[in-house]
Amino acid sequence: MKRVFLFVATNLAILLVLGIVLSILMPVLGVDSSSNAGLLVMCAVFGMGGSFISLWMAKWIAKRSVGAHVIESPRNRDEQWLIDTVRRQAESAGIGMPEVAIYDSPEINAFATGANRNNALVAVSSGLLRQMTADEAEAVLGHEISHVANGDMVTLTLIQGVLNTFVYFFARVVAQM
Repeated sequence: MKRVFLFVATNLAILLVLGIVLSILMPVLGVDSSSNAGLLVMCAVFGMGGSFISLWMAKWIAKRSVGAHVIESPRNRDEQWLIDTVRRQAESAGIGMPEVAIYDSPEINAFATGANRNNALVAVSSGLLRQMTADEAEAVLGHEISHVANGDMVTLTLIQGVLNTFVYFFARVVAQM
């Protein structure tokens, strides 16, 4: 239920911000909102804007949606190993040290998110740490660090923004037929 609430609240906040931006932007640009050009501008603002706001908020949303605990100061050997492994891999990849978090889940899972290479989060489930060997977990962490180093979050944000724009635009055009 908490995830649903965060999802709905985040999307409503994004719609509010983008609605305000559009109410200022459209008259300044002299774009008629009832034309196809105006519709495309509105769709681009909502499609791309929503994607970039989501990217900017990704770490915050991810940590709260899974209840992740960010390791500020390692409390045990597992947390120390996790921090040391991520630090070593981040240095090797030439990126800034990401925040490292653990979340409670029996599933074997990990993810990376963040707005850029030097402001990221790598999180692993407690199930991953319990059920995988150190070598296996290190390989998973390397995979997540590679997402950060390659800028995959930004790439996916751009793709999602373009897709959102065209889906909004064509859905509206088809609905008006």
